[in-house]
Amino acid sequence: MAHDPQLRPLPRLIFASRWLQLPLYLGLIAAQAIYVFQFWTELVHLIEAAFGDQHALELLVKSIGYKSMTIKDAAGAVIGYEPIANLNETILMLVVLGLIDVVMISNLLIMVIVGGYETFVSRMDLDGHPDQPEWLSHVNASVLKVKLATAIIGISSIHLLKTFINADNYAEKTLMWQTVIHVAFLLSAMAIAFTDRLLPQPPHHGEDKH
Repeated sequence: MAHDPQLRPLPRLIFASRWLQLPLYLGLIAAQAIYVFQFWTELVHLIEAAFGDQHALELLVKSIGYKSMTIKDAAGAVIGYEPIANLNETILMLVVLGLIDVVMISNLLIMVIVGGYETFVSRMDLDGHPDQPEWLSHVNASVLKVKLATAIIGISSIHLLKTFINADNYAEKTLMWQTVIHVAFLLSAMAIAFTDRLLPQPPHHGEDKH
């Protein structure tokens, strides 16, 4: 086994500064726990609403920003909304999409936490571990950027679909700008992936060197 070269004090200090990122990743783990709590809170409300709990239904409707048919006066002005008596297909779909959104953001957090720590802080020595993520065996800064970009596109797609399903409660300008932003995310991810293909690929850390 080759002896690790001794670094001079200043390079050693600079190299050790990578551990300053550790509190950031611990903070993301805390954010992950909050997302788990949020997911189960929404799921419990959904189950309760499915069994006729009106308070749980009201909480769901408020969280997704859903509004029922408008009530208008004789002049055509909106004076209120029809009460929502039970869980309908649109509300169910919006809530489920919200749950999927939480899962996708949670997956994004895992990629940032695990991939970022492995790439920028320290090796996790997971080679041969049965639960090692498939993508982690060839992760580097470039691969991580592409995976994060595609994950953001997926999250943006869910948000855009939720907006279109609930389009009656959004202004036309909001719909247009959400679509434009989603297209911008898509073009950015394509540019990142194309740039990644142009750059020389470094050897994976698990590969044998000849």
